[in-house]
Amino acid sequence: MKQCIKKIFLMFILISLLTGCNTKDFEDKEKNNVSKGETVNKEVYEEKSVLNQNGDEKNNDEGVKENDKNVEVDFEKVKPNEAGQVMILMYHSLGEEKNNYIRSIENFKEDLKLLYEKGYRLVSLKDFINNNIDIEAGKTPVVLTFDDGNKTDFRIIQENGNKKVDPNCVVGILQDFNKEHPDFGLEVTFFINGGSNTFGQKDLLEYKLKYILEKGMDIENHTYNHINLGKVSVNDIQKTLAKNVEFIKKYLPDYEMSILALPFGARPKDKEKRKYLYEGSYEGVHYKNIGILAVGWKPEHASIHKDFNPNYIHRVQGYSGKFGIRYWLEYFDKHPEKRYISDGDKDTVTIPESMLNFIDKSKLGSKNLRTYQIKKDEDN
Repeated sequence: MKQCIKKIFLMFILISLLTGCNTKDFEDKEKNNVSKGETVNKEVYEEKSVLNQNGDEKNNDEGVKENDKNVEVDFEKVKPNEAGQVMILMYHSLGEEKNNYIRSIENFKEDLKLLYEKGYRLVSLKDFINNNIDIEAGKTPVVLTFDDGNKTDFRIIQENGNKKVDPNCVVGILQDFNKEHPDFGLEVTFFINGGSNTFGQKDLLEYKLKYILEKGMDIENHTYNHINLGKVSVNDIQKTLAKNVEFIKKYLPDYEMSILALPFGARPKDKEKRKYLYEGSYEGVHYKNIGILAVGWKPEHASIHKDFNPNYIHRVQGYSGKFGIRYWLEYFDKHPEKRYISDGDKDTVTIPESMLNFIDKSKLGSKNLRTYQIKKDEDN
């Protein structure tokens, strides 16, 4: 009996010691947090919570993995909002602006300049859809897409047996801009039709496709023959999408296209029929799309937003008229709270606490969700 009492007494001491250690660790962490500048000027930053991918609030007993350590952010200055809106820009060709689908070289260059000056940085379409955005704190992601594989997208000048990218084609303009502003990025997406003369210069197509991938750009599906997918049979939907996959694999056997841009922005009205836009096969060639792009006229929600629909992603057209790029740049200048602002931490999604109810936590993946608010200091 005495031995039993002795064991219980020892266990009690051990538990008390362990509890004391945990409490001290917690207090040390809290002091640490205060020393890291949570008081900003005359306002007090309050980090409300950090949630894991299951939507559960983390507690200090779980331990902190290396990739769980949040990057420090000046919340008052940056005002991160990674549930904000993102422009997915849509261009077709460069030239004389006879209609909304042709952008002049001068205006395209000016678009890039304005985007850069206003704090926008390129991210790939795949990274946008997968919520894999890694840009500097305070900057806004923007996605550039080019439909149809026009010859003005990528033109090669051959001189004395040497290949040179035409500085007045899309690829040339982007490369020159990137040399001047390397932090802007070079991640863009070309949606091509294999049945047309993709990029012109047929004998150089393989060279161009490989060049695009080497530069970190992407190639995606725009159907094989640019048909209206809202007016054809299920068989024809699968045929045109699979044939385009097959066409690309002739040149890039290991490359997988996984995003579709709808020609004319058209899709079947029948929801059962629409499923074949997402996945299907034809004569042994399989395709699967993680995103479907509309023609669109407005920015898109962040991909973790409850209203984001990967099967109908809106775009903003690259023209100067109403609801074009210049319209929305001005809109976000007037309403900065609406735009996506990065926290600079690729492993954490940071949003104002007021946005919490708009988040689909199942889309967080392995990322943490951090909310914050800035309160006025009552003593000032």
